[in-house]
Amino acid sequence: MKTIRIGSGAGYGGDRIEPAIDLIQRGNLDYIIFECLAERTISLAQKNKQKDPQLGYNDLFEYRFDKILDAIKDHPVKVITNMGAANPKTAAYKCQSMAQEKGIKNLKIAYVEGDDITDKLSEYMDYQVMETGEPLNHIDGEILSANGYIGIKGIVEALQNQADIVITGRVADPSLALGPLVYEWNWSMDDYDKLGKGTWIGHLLECAGQVTGGYFADPGYKDVPELWNLGFPIIEVDENGDGVVTKLEHTGGIVTEQTVKEQTLYEIQDPTKYFTPDVIADFSHVQVQQIGKDRVKISGATGHAPNGYYKTSVGYHDCYIGEGQISYGGLNALSKAQLAKEILEHRFEMIGLKYEEIRYDMIGMNALYHDDISTQMNQYTPVEVRLRVAARVKNIAQAQMIGNEVEALYTNGPSGGGGAVKNIKDIISIASILVPVNHFHITVHVLEV
Repeated sequence: MKTIRIGSGAGYGGDRIEPAIDLIQRGNLDYIIFECLAERTISLAQKNKQKDPQLGYNDLFEYRFDKILDAIKDHPVKVITNMGAANPKTAAYKCQSMAQEKGIKNLKIAYVEGDDITDKLSEYMDYQVMETGEPLNHIDGEILSANGYIGIKGIVEALQNQADIVITGRVADPSLALGPLVYEWNWSMDDYDKLGKGTWIGHLLECAGQVTGGYFADPGYKDVPELWNLGFPIIEVDENGDGVVTKLEHTGGIVTEQTVKEQTLYEIQDPTKYFTPDVIADFSHVQVQQIGKDRVKISGATGHAPNGYYKTSVGYHDCYIGEGQISYGGLNALSKAQLAKEILEHRFEMIGLKYEEIRYDMIGMNALYHDDISTQMNQYTPVEVRLRVAARVKNIAQAQMIGNEVEALYTNGPSGGGGAVKNIKDIISIASILVPVNHFHITVHVLEV
């Protein structure tokens, strides 16, 4: 039976490129997807676009496509990516220019728009925020963007127009793989069982190296070979939507029933109801079977009609986080760090620091689990401790105070402090609302080289 081979070239915005190029060159792929958008990523991209209308696409877009375009000259593979972020149009024109400079001919580059409803956001200010249950207009912060998780419509249309490269903004992560499958196998948009299967395919691929053992690795418990040479996944998919998860030979990592099961459950709250723009997928009866080394057969996903809404991420400027860190060493390191914390508590009160939230961490002692659990786990006296303090504040002047006070510990005690650093983070947060599908107008444009 004929299969479509889809590879994953990225699992997040800053992922490495070498495994993707290896897949293009050796993977005999039909498609490769690059999933590069997190919830906050597109809001940060919108902020960059506001500063410069020519920005707003993925920061590594040019770096990646310089290598991708070189690779597909000799190994033609269709590329589907959401690296367009807040500006898929400019990204597509940039890709066209790069291809022309490389002398590539007969290449079609499509870009998909319609996920961005920032200019209509005033219509939704009374909509309920999924995370809080309160209306959107209760947000305390400047709203920057609103992007819906649109589905596969634009991707399928682009492929029907013979696009070789499809650049989108915010689409649902599994859509990057589901779109090619719907196009190749001519699945109906109301064949929800197949759409559910294709969504599982996309979900397994969307995080790249996670399903080949990257996030799975836990030395001594779940050992994974050659993580420095981790191979990214390929899924061979038949017309029924069943498939085989694998990876290239001579790469690190593993593909096992366990790695596939872990990735299946990743970010899934209810396996019977995984809400996506195109289908409500049901993973509750999936089956995974090891059929060879680094080959796992997958089947059994189903689906139901979608709910008629697109989850929409509203990005807003939330706060600043001021941070300072300093290290203490020696047999009395923990006592020194505890004294430094006491000094900072009094100093922040004296200078009138106004914060929404503050935390003190003894890195290596209680930074992950806090005192209640950490004191039971730690049966030793550390000889090195790094004190970290971070606080959420509303203005940059208050944020600066935090790092300044930590740095002042150098000369104001306790003794032996070293390696002090300070920084300020401008925090963009996300509120999610549900917007009716028919409020979005999705368009596809094709450029030619």
